[in-house]
Amino acid sequence: MAETAFLAKAAGLGFRVAKPWGESSRYDLIVDNGRKLLRVQVKCAHRAGEYRGYTFHAHGNTARVYRSSEIDFLAAYVVPVEAWYLFPVEEFRKYKSMKLFPASRRRRSKFEKFREAWWTVS
Repeated sequence: MAETAFLAKAAGLGFRVAKPWGESSRYDLIVDNGRKLLRVQVKCAHRAGEYRGYTFHAHGNTARVYRSSEIDFLAAYVVPVEAWYLFPVEEFRKYKSMKLFPASRRRRSKFEKFREAWWTVS
């Protein structure tokens, strides 16, 4: 569902998006921004935790954090508030997880600057 939502949002913003065949890559989608192709890993969260925060892991089934040789961006989708966070790989690779608070008035995440940061894909 998150990959389809990303495809719809990115295409609506004028990006061309492709899905690689099979499940053998560490990335889910490819975005063509007109200058280059970018590998995107898409994550989503449906349920808030403590303090209405949403946790996203910067790794797949293993605990190994994604590397710049594998992906260019991690797109995190907070489903209940329809918020996208776009993280260039160099920003999140030092973290195994990120806590986001898009619906909280009391808590702010240091990652809030990446909310709806579609300009980073351009």
